[in-house]
Amino acid sequence: MLPEARERAVLLTDVHTEVHLDLTSTDAFTVEARITFDCTQPGASTFLELTGASDVTLDGEPAAYVDGRIALPDLAAHNEVRVTARMPYVTDGDGMTVTIDPADGERYVCAHTSMDITQKVIPCFDQPDVKSTFAVTVTAPAHWTVLANGPLEQRTPGEGDDTAPHTWTFGTTPPFSSYLFTLVGGPWVSVTWDEPYAPAPGGTLPFGWHARASQERELRRDADELRRITSTCFQHYTSVFEPEYPYADYQQVFAPGLNWGAMEFPGCVVYRDEGLTQGTPTELQRQWLASTIAHEMAHMWFGDLVTMKWWEDSWLNESFADFMGYDVAGVAAGYTDAWTSAAITRKPTGYRADRRRSTHPIAEDTDKVVDVDTAFANFDMITYAKGNAALKQLGHWLGQEDFLAGVNTHLNAHAFGNADLAAFLDSLDSATEHDVRAWAAAWLRTTGFDTLVVTRDDAGVPVLHREGSRPHRLTVSAYDDAMQLVGSRDVHLGEEPVRLEEFAGLVVVPNSGDETFAVIRPDEQSWAAITAGLSSVESHLTRAVLWWTAVDLAESQVISVGDLVALADRHLRPESHPLVVEGVLRALQLVTRGHDEPGEVAAHLAVVADIARGAVEGGDPLLAPGASRVLARLSADRTFLVQWLERDDVDPSVRWAAVHRLAELGDPSHIDAEAERDQSVAGHHAALSARAAVPTAEAKAEMWQRLMGGDLSTHELDAVGAGFWGWEQADLVEPYLTRYVTDGLALALRSGQAMADSIGDAFPRLPLTRAVRRQLRATVAEALATGDVPTVLARAWNDALDDLDRTL
Repeated sequence: MLPEARERAVLLTDVHTEVHLDLTSTDAFTVEARITFDCTQPGASTFLELTGASDVTLDGEPAAYVDGRIALPDLAAHNEVRVTARMPYVTDGDGMTVTIDPADGERYVCAHTSMDITQKVIPCFDQPDVKSTFAVTVTAPAHWTVLANGPLEQRTPGEGDDTAPHTWTFGTTPPFSSYLFTLVGGPWVSVTWDEPYAPAPGGTLPFGWHARASQERELRRDADELRRITSTCFQHYTSVFEPEYPYADYQQVFAPGLNWGAMEFPGCVVYRDEGLTQGTPTELQRQWLASTIAHEMAHMWFGDLVTMKWWEDSWLNESFADFMGYDVAGVAAGYTDAWTSAAITRKPTGYRADRRRSTHPIAEDTDKVVDVDTAFANFDMITYAKGNAALKQLGHWLGQEDFLAGVNTHLNAHAFGNADLAAFLDSLDSATEHDVRAWAAAWLRTTGFDTLVVTRDDAGVPVLHREGSRPHRLTVSAYDDAMQLVGSRDVHLGEEPVRLEEFAGLVVVPNSGDETFAVIRPDEQSWAAITAGLSSVESHLTRAVLWWTAVDLAESQVISVGDLVALADRHLRPESHPLVVEGVLRALQLVTRGHDEPGEVAAHLAVVADIARGAVEGGDPLLAPGASRVLARLSADRTFLVQWLERDDVDPSVRWAAVHRLAELGDPSHIDAEAERDQSVAGHHAALSARAAVPTAEAKAEMWQRLMGGDLSTHELDAVGAGFWGWEQADLVEPYLTRYVTDGLALALRSGQAMADSIGDAFPRLPLTRAVRRQLRATVAEALATGDVPTVLARAWNDALDDLDRTL
């Protein structure tokens, strides 16, 4: 809780942690820890956190250990605490996560921490503004590789034969927050190199990429590009950030069981292993990985070196890294269309989040973040996507030079410490003459988004208005009736409308460069020309902005789902940019799931599938990977899908999409054969999802027991939940809508944060009649009204209510 955290932060200084972990047992792991720290108020009391330990001793004696806390009374000026404990492994990704790879039976153990989860792995002062150094040793099976935050200093074989466990000794780290502690162990396959870096001893740093042994083919296939992205981003950051890279090496791991997309552990970044795709990645997947690599590396400075004091400023970590991820993927790693993918996939998630009752300021008020569960729920698309967009607008407004100068002032002033919004604004203020505090008040301390409206006066002059309260600097572009660019203008929009005299009689597109966070509402003349000539717009970024506008109009029920599908039928077929094609195909599926009627969905899916088929058969190798997955997932042509499966050259992801669709259409006969063919973790999850899609009462009953039985990992629950609510299965699954609420709540009450989040993700999203949507809404609202729903699940369900309300 926040008051206790504040008190402890005042008491503790100079914290150092030495810890030994033994991972050799498959039943539980053991922890031996020595923690030293100074106390600013001798005689005071505090506590260490350690969750789930089966026995705890302090200095050899049984400890006062209650509800996950080890009491530390009557502190001296300098203190030493020793703890030994035996701790459970977990499968939900919240703690020391064990995964058995179905491909080869190998075991992997990963300390997936973050937030307040490190206390499930080691004893610690588990809050962001109490930093510690960490000196770690790990004993594990001899054939493993172990990685941790510090650099490997020594690997010592055990006594006995070659199978005796080894012990890995890692160098002491600089101080960082406990939520950034990690280690990962298993028979990793690795690609390593020495990265040039002049300030390092010897002029280089050890770098590496690591993956499960069964993913060796994929890692070797992608190794050159992974290394290139890593190196170019690192060289960029070390040239634009003034503080030196803070850590002694940089390892990156595709690890099983991670609940986040990736996590910025200092010196040892971990990614979900799905990021290393079995087959050819789509362009969006390639873009995601590049921007995520850049995102996590930015955290080494902004988040790890300088950390927020408390979770209300999590945006200082995530908004900044999200912005830098897209920007640096473009300017350094060569993914120059990064902002196009953001416009059509990332930013829309921010707009959707900002419409819900759960919206909050990017920089939340401290008293609103009362505990870590509340903070966990705020790691959302307000913090990531909207915060990213706000910082992009700030950089556009300030200019890149002043923005980076302010960032460097901040990093230098607070290195290895903690900072808050006020400190960040002080740093920006020192680098510019602009009023950054007024900007922050308008952009970071308020909710919602502005609408940029175009009207025309009697002379045909377009006038740009702002419905909202924020200042905007943006590009406005003008086109002729054939949507050929005539000119563009940089506009500063405030309270007063801006007349665009030079664009009289022309089609006008505000925010054509996607510099700001605001939806647009074109005038009637412009919208008519846009819908007639969208595919003729030269800039793919502007096309992405206009496609999002069409999706937003459909979600706002200004146009129908059928209108949106018809627009795609006309203008997505000639589209040649893979990010636009893939992003719009994804948006079409999302809108159809959330807003379509059961009686209309088959016809709309048929159009979308046919658009995807055209892209697959058009011969463009950049379009085919993304479009083929959509075609396999949506086609109702069983013969075509079976013929695809009879070929050996079909991508594994496409094969599973076809297997899933066939199962959904009533033919589950291909699941077992594909599962035998693909015994990977990804194949295991895909098989679960396909079995959940089988449209029989018996299959649904069996998979429901698995979904809500409590034995699935979070990733397995995600897979079953994704398959259960079939596109055209409204009547079949209707009895489970109420059970989702009752059984889901029961499972959440006996689980933790991560499982509650996965239960929320499994919300029944499929085309339903309005009457059934209303009943589902009433059932969820009634459960929430009891006050018994855990915080993380309550957040997800309230968001789902808002989405239902928009549909209704």
